[in-house]
Amino acid sequence: MAALGFVLAAAPGFAQATGAPPTTPPAQTTQKPTPPPAATAPVPEAPRPFPEGAKVAYISIQFIANTSVEGKAATAKLDALKKKKNDELVAKGTQLKAAQDKLQSGGTVMSDQARGQLEKEIERMQRDLQYAQQDAQQEVQETTDQLQGEFQMKLNPIIEALRAEKGLWMIFAPEGAVVAADPGLDLSAEVVKRFDAAAKTAPKK
Repeated sequence: MAALGFVLAAAPGFAQATGAPPTTPPAQTTQKPTPPPAATAPVPEAPRPFPEGAKVAYISIQFIANTSVEGKAATAKLDALKKKKNDELVAKGTQLKAAQDKLQSGGTVMSDQARGQLEKEIERMQRDLQYAQQDAQQEVQETTDQLQGEFQMKLNPIIEALRAEKGLWMIFAPEGAVVAADPGLDLSAEVVKRFDAAAKTAPKK
């Protein structure tokens, strides 16, 4: 419900590749090489304060879906369904291919009756696979719609409470359509924080 460095390395043997004469290695000494400085982790940028007096804000629904507890749970449920349906289709496809291979390899030595029965069985398996593909697509789509609806129903009260608390006129969800805006107007992280807190206190089903 909506997953993205560069590595710079010196090319080994550069001198040899360019035809430069090999250098004589220096005499070994007992002095230990100086260890490289420890890499420091980048310090995350502090969240920008919400602009005083602002009456509008914006959020990223995709960010909330990707990082919130509810969003991750819905994604995991949908992924599990997709895997289940894909495994079922793969199994049917494997059975169909085995029957087709059998017909191709032994069709000339089969009796007319046996070959005819196998051909009918292959036709039936092809229809079953086609129907199974259609059913799987429909079930995945229906489940996606259901999960999105449930997610939005849980999310809307969180957004509305935040809007009322800050006295905002409206909160946009432009999803990339903003050309320029003060980063402090982005309330996505705050929504995720409150959304996760609400998920912890919600009664278990």
